[in-house]
Amino acid sequence: MNNTFIAKVELFEREMGWHYVSVPSELSKPLEHLSDRGLIAVTAKVGNSSWPTSLLPMGNGTHFIALPAKVRQKEKISVGMAIEMFFEVRIR
Repeated sequence: MNNTFIAKVELFEREMGWHYVSVPSELSKPLEHLSDRGLIAVTAKVGNSSWPTSLLPMGNGTHFIALPAKVRQKEKISVGMAIEMFFEVRIR
């Protein structure tokens, strides 16, 4: 399965809210059997940066990937940008 997608960078509407991208459900749904309390362990990659993280539940049946500040700074990512993301499942 090719887990590459393009998504718009968004920001949760609360003070100190996370920057994130929504994961297409056609990529996350088939992996739900691997979830632990709703989290699906993955390694995410954007540009030249990769990091261990999880597909996090949005609460509406979809998932998102949080974008850490150090990755956003290194890759020059800001809210509203469309970025190409990749992830692969990692075994816990």
